[in-house]
Amino acid sequence: MKKTLNSNIIKLIAIIAMTIDHIAWAVFPGYSTEIVPIIMHIIGRITCPIMCYFVAEGFFHTKDINKYTCRLFVFAVISHFAYVFASADFIDLKSFIPFYYGRVLNQTSVMWSLAWGLVMLRVANSTRLKQALKTVIIILICLISFPSDWSCIASLCVLAFGTNRGNLKAQALWMIFYVAIYSIVYFFALDKLYGVIQMAVVLAVPVIMTYNGQRGKDARINKFIKWAFYVYYPVHLALIGIVQSII
Repeated sequence: MKKTLNSNIIKLIAIIAMTIDHIAWAVFPGYSTEIVPIIMHIIGRITCPIMCYFVAEGFFHTKDINKYTCRLFVFAVISHFAYVFASADFIDLKSFIPFYYGRVLNQTSVMWSLAWGLVMLRVANSTRLKQALKTVIIILICLISFPSDWSCIASLCVLAFGTNRGNLKAQALWMIFYVAIYSIVYFFALDKLYGVIQMAVVLAVPVIMTYNGQRGKDARINKFIKWAFYVYYPVHLALIGIVQSII
């Protein structure tokens, strides 16, 4: 497959797919078995692997890893409120307090898991930490990120993409392996059909395969897309939450 798409275009594809997925959750709440929302959710599975992939790529391209990490966590906090507000589980302001209503899963957005995924990758690439300590830290991060959307699976996918950089086959296999675990849990704990739908993440692989390793030719557009990729996530969720509250 020809590598014809830069990161800007692939990120836009991810944003569009994510929007379609989230609109489906809003318009067809719950685990609908109608064909339209199922197709919309399948399209939406493209997004998470692409987000994980570019968080890992960012690790290797950023000029300041500490600022990059801080930025992800800042947007994870901001996105928490937008995510909960747009969620079907939103009841009142107390819903913003994790675990207040006794639930375990989906307590916050995928941004939390992505931010911790970057920390995982930093730990894995550290030359100062011994392997045993690295393993312990990664396990602890899995526990910390578990209650978020996509659970610790998104963190592990960031780790898989980063530690297997340059080997797309290995990246894809590890990503599919981790999501398969998520799919099985989803199948038995939440909904069988939607557990199977999670495996549609494989559709992201051909998209990632087209990545040419570049951003774009216009520095201004590159900067705009960079920040839009962060800002759009909480903003569109907040808008969905506002529309839902009005309706």
